[in-house]
Amino acid sequence: MAVVKELIRNEKDGSLSFGDYTLNEKTKLSDFEHSGDLYKIKTYNEITKLEKNGLFVYESVPGTAVHNFNATDSTISFKVEGSEDAQITLELEADTTYSIVVNGENTGSMKTNLGGKLMFSVELDKDNLSEVEINRI
Repeated sequence: MAVVKELIRNEKDGSLSFGDYTLNEKTKLSDFEHSGDLYKIKTYNEITKLEKNGLFVYESVPGTAVHNFNATDSTISFKVEGSEDAQITLELEADTTYSIVVNGENTGSMKTNLGGKLMFSVELDKDNLSEVEINRI
């Protein structure tokens, strides 16, 4: 896989891909339409951040490239790559427990805070994608 050179794009399967961790300067794109919603992406080597309709969705430190991001009421799944391990923050339902599965291995469950933030780390290798699945318990 490769970074998302166009910063954000719709995939044929209805998912979303975004982020370019190879950029040295912060680059952003606003008002990207996907499934009736407007997205804003900010990305570069230090951070990747995605907003939907003005609300926080995803953030990674350092920056990452996310492929096939798909969110339903109970599950979020995506593939992620980066130049080094990343801390990922997702905005989910507040005060709710989720299981985190990375590369098919259940890494445990975690409860979101009152703001709905879920934070976890993923070991990354720029030559391989890590598959992430978050399921509401």
